[in-house]
Amino acid sequence: MTAQPPEPSARPAPSGELRASHDDREAVVEQLRDAAAEGRIDLDELDARLEQALTSKTQAELAVLTADLPRLDSTGSQLPLVLKGGMYGASRGPGRWEVPGHVIAHGGMGGVKIDFTRVECRLKEVAVEAYGETSGVTIVIPDGWTAETSGMDPGVGGLADRTTPDRLPGAPLIRLTGSGGAGGVVIRHPSRRELRKLRSNPTPG
Repeated sequence: MTAQPPEPSARPAPSGELRASHDDREAVVEQLRDAAAEGRIDLDELDARLEQALTSKTQAELAVLTADLPRLDSTGSQLPLVLKGGMYGASRGPGRWEVPGHVIAHGGMGGVKIDFTRVECRLKEVAVEAYGETSGVTIVIPDGWTAETSGMDPGVGGLADRTTPDRLPGAPLIRLTGSGGAGGVVIRHPSRRELRKLRSNPTPG
Protein backbone atom coordinates (compact mmCIF):
# COMPACT_ATOMS: atom_id res chain seq x y z
CA MET A 1 0.00 0.00 0.00
CA THR A 2 1.48 3.34 -1.05
CA ALA A 3 1.92 5.84 1.75
CA GLN A 4 0.07 9.10 1.25
CA PRO A 5 2.18 12.29 1.49
CA PRO A 6 1.38 14.40 4.54
CA GLU A 7 -1.06 17.22 4.00
CA PRO A 8 0.63 20.65 3.95
CA SER A 9 0.15 22.55 7.19
CA ALA A 10 -1.88 25.74 7.09
CA ARG A 11 0.24 28.86 6.78
CA PRO A 12 -0.42 31.59 9.35
CA ALA A 13 -2.19 34.62 7.96
CA PRO A 14 -0.19 37.83 7.70
CA SER A 15 -0.66 39.91 10.84
CA GLY A 16 -2.77 42.50 9.05
CA GLU A 17 -5.21 39.82 7.91
CA LEU A 18 -5.76 38.44 11.40
CA ARG A 19 -9.32 38.71 12.62
CA ALA A 20 -9.90 41.54 15.09
CA SER A 21 -11.14 40.72 18.58
CA HIS A 22 -13.55 42.70 20.76
CA ASP A 23 -10.53 43.90 22.77
CA ASP A 24 -8.76 45.04 19.57
CA ARG A 25 -11.77 47.10 18.54
CA GLU A 26 -12.23 48.54 22.02
CA ALA A 27 -8.57 49.62 22.18
CA VAL A 28 -8.94 51.53 18.90
CA VAL A 29 -12.18 53.12 20.10
CA GLU A 30 -10.40 54.40 23.22
CA GLN A 31 -7.48 55.74 21.17
CA LEU A 32 -9.87 57.56 18.84
CA ARG A 33 -11.76 59.12 21.75
CA ASP A 34 -8.50 60.26 23.32
CA ALA A 35 -7.42 61.77 19.98
CA ALA A 36 -10.68 63.71 19.75
CA ALA A 37 -10.29 64.97 23.32
CA GLU A 38 -6.80 66.22 22.42
CA GLY A 39 -8.14 68.01 19.34
CA ARG A 40 -6.38 65.76 16.83
CA ILE A 41 -9.62 64.80 15.04
CA ASP A 42 -12.97 66.60 15.02
CA LEU A 43 -16.27 65.14 16.22
CA ASP A 44 -17.59 64.32 12.74
CA GLU A 45 -14.43 62.38 11.93
CA LEU A 46 -14.58 60.71 15.32
CA ASP A 47 -18.10 59.44 14.64
CA ALA A 48 -17.08 58.12 11.23
CA ARG A 49 -13.99 56.35 12.56
CA LEU A 50 -15.86 54.89 15.54
CA GLU A 51 -18.43 53.38 13.20
CA GLN A 52 -15.67 51.83 11.09
CA ALA A 53 -13.85 50.56 14.19
CA LEU A 54 -16.93 48.79 15.53
CA THR A 55 -17.55 47.06 12.19
CA SER A 56 -13.92 46.22 11.33
CA LYS A 57 -13.24 42.53 10.76
CA THR A 58 -9.43 42.48 10.61
CA GLN A 59 -6.52 44.15 12.37
CA ALA A 60 -5.50 45.76 9.07
CA GLU A 61 -8.84 47.58 8.89
CA LEU A 62 -8.35 48.84 12.44
CA ALA A 63 -4.76 49.94 11.79
CA VAL A 64 -5.90 52.32 9.03
CA LEU A 65 -8.08 54.20 11.53
CA THR A 66 -5.14 55.15 13.78
CA ALA A 67 -2.30 55.33 11.22
CA ASP A 68 -2.14 59.16 11.48
CA LEU A 69 -2.26 59.25 15.30
CA PRO A 70 0.66 58.99 17.77
CA ARG A 71 1.91 55.45 18.23
CA LEU A 72 1.01 53.73 21.48
CA ASP A 73 2.79 50.98 23.38
CA SER A 74 1.16 47.81 24.73
CA THR A 75 -0.21 49.67 27.76
CA GLY A 76 -1.94 52.29 25.61
CA SER A 77 0.62 55.00 26.38
CA GLN A 78 2.26 57.09 23.69
CA LEU A 79 5.80 55.96 22.94
CA PRO A 80 8.55 58.37 24.04
CA LEU A 81 10.59 60.33 21.53
CA VAL A 82 14.24 59.23 21.80
CA LEU A 83 17.03 61.40 20.34
CA LYS A 84 20.65 60.20 20.27
CA GLY A 85 23.48 62.58 19.41
CA GLY A 86 25.80 59.82 18.22
CA MET A 87 28.82 61.04 16.25
CA TYR A 88 27.07 63.73 14.21
CA GLY A 89 24.44 65.15 16.53
CA ALA A 90 20.65 65.10 16.43
CA SER A 91 17.88 67.66 16.66
CA ARG A 92 14.11 68.01 16.68
CA GLY A 93 12.60 71.33 15.58
CA PRO A 94 12.33 74.24 15.12
CA GLY A 95 9.59 73.19 12.68
CA ARG A 96 6.25 71.75 13.73
CA TRP A 97 6.47 68.27 15.23
CA GLU A 98 4.38 65.95 17.38
CA VAL A 99 5.21 66.42 21.06
CA PRO A 100 4.78 63.26 23.13
CA GLY A 101 4.46 63.30 26.89
CA HIS A 102 7.97 61.89 27.28
CA VAL A 103 11.19 62.86 25.48
CA ILE A 104 14.59 61.23 26.06
CA ALA A 105 17.79 62.88 24.78
CA HIS A 106 21.32 61.42 24.83
CA GLY A 107 23.93 64.00 23.87
CA GLY A 108 26.53 61.47 22.75
CA MET A 109 29.52 62.79 20.82
CA GLY A 110 27.58 65.17 18.57
CA GLY A 111 25.10 66.76 20.96
CA VAL A 112 21.31 67.11 20.83
CA LYS A 113 19.06 70.15 20.41
CA ILE A 114 15.32 70.06 21.11
CA ASP A 115 13.41 73.12 19.94
CA PHE A 116 9.79 73.50 21.06
CA THR A 117 9.32 77.06 19.76
CA ARG A 118 7.01 76.22 16.83
CA VAL A 119 5.04 73.31 18.24
CA GLU A 120 1.37 73.25 19.18
CA CYS A 121 1.35 71.31 22.43
CA ARG A 122 -1.90 70.61 24.28
CA LEU A 123 -0.18 68.71 27.07
CA LYS A 124 -0.04 70.34 30.50
CA GLU A 125 3.33 68.76 31.20
CA VAL A 126 6.12 67.19 29.15
CA ALA A 127 8.72 64.97 30.83
CA VAL A 128 12.18 65.42 29.32
CA GLU A 129 15.08 63.16 30.30
CA ALA A 130 18.33 64.78 29.20
CA TYR A 131 21.73 63.12 29.45
CA GLY A 132 24.48 65.51 28.40
CA GLU A 133 27.15 62.82 28.00
CA THR A 134 30.07 64.19 25.96
CA SER A 135 28.62 67.06 23.92
CA GLY A 136 25.54 68.14 25.87
CA VAL A 137 21.84 68.75 25.31
CA THR A 138 20.17 72.09 24.57
CA ILE A 139 16.42 72.56 25.06
CA VAL A 140 14.66 75.67 23.74
CA ILE A 141 11.14 76.44 24.98
CA PRO A 142 8.83 79.31 23.98
CA ASP A 143 8.38 82.38 26.17
CA GLY A 144 5.51 81.58 28.51
CA TRP A 145 6.51 77.94 29.01
CA THR A 146 8.24 77.09 32.28
CA ALA A 147 10.65 74.43 33.46
CA GLU A 148 11.00 72.37 36.63
CA THR A 149 14.64 71.27 36.95
CA SER A 150 14.95 70.19 40.60
CA GLY A 151 15.12 66.52 39.55
CA MET A 152 18.17 67.09 37.37
CA ASP A 153 21.67 65.90 38.35
CA PRO A 154 24.06 68.59 37.01
CA GLY A 155 26.99 66.18 36.67
CA VAL A 156 30.38 67.54 35.64
CA GLY A 157 29.07 69.68 32.77
CA GLY A 158 26.37 71.33 34.86
CA LEU A 159 22.83 72.49 34.30
CA ALA A 160 22.11 75.97 32.93
CA ASP A 161 18.48 76.92 33.51
CA ARG A 162 17.93 80.23 31.72
CA THR A 163 14.14 80.13 31.72
CA THR A 164 11.80 82.55 33.47
CA PRO A 165 9.05 81.55 35.92
CA ASP A 166 6.38 83.55 34.05
CA ARG A 167 4.01 80.85 32.87
CA LEU A 168 1.16 81.74 30.54
CA PRO A 169 -2.27 80.17 31.25
CA GLY A 170 -2.46 76.76 29.59
CA ALA A 171 1.23 76.70 28.69
CA PRO A 172 3.08 73.41 29.22
CA LEU A 173 5.58 72.73 31.99
CA ILE A 174 8.81 70.97 31.04
CA ARG A 175 9.75 68.60 33.86
CA LEU A 176 13.46 68.04 33.35
CA THR A 177 15.37 65.07 34.78
CA GLY A 178 18.56 63.23 33.87
CA SER A 179 22.23 64.16 34.17
CA GLY A 180 24.47 66.85 32.78
CA GLY A 181 27.31 64.42 32.18
CA ALA A 182 30.48 66.00 30.79
CA GLY A 183 28.77 68.17 28.16
CA GLY A 184 26.08 69.69 30.36
CA VAL A 185 22.43 70.50 29.75
CA VAL A 186 21.01 73.93 28.86
CA ILE A 187 17.34 74.86 28.93
CA ARG A 188 16.43 78.35 27.74
CA HIS A 189 14.03 80.56 25.84
CA PRO A 190 14.78 81.63 22.23
CA SER A 191 17.76 83.92 21.68
CA ARG A 192 17.35 87.31 20.00
CA ARG A 193 18.50 85.85 16.70
CA GLU A 194 16.02 82.98 16.99
CA LEU A 195 13.22 85.40 17.87
CA ARG A 196 13.98 87.51 14.81
CA LYS A 197 13.81 84.40 12.66
CA LEU A 198 10.51 83.39 14.26
CA ARG A 199 8.99 86.80 13.57
CA SER A 200 10.22 86.96 9.98
CA ASN A 201 8.97 83.45 9.19
CA PRO A 202 6.27 82.62 11.75
CA THR A 203 4.59 79.64 10.09
CA PRO A 204 7.08 77.22 8.50
CA GLY A 205 6.05 73.65 7.67
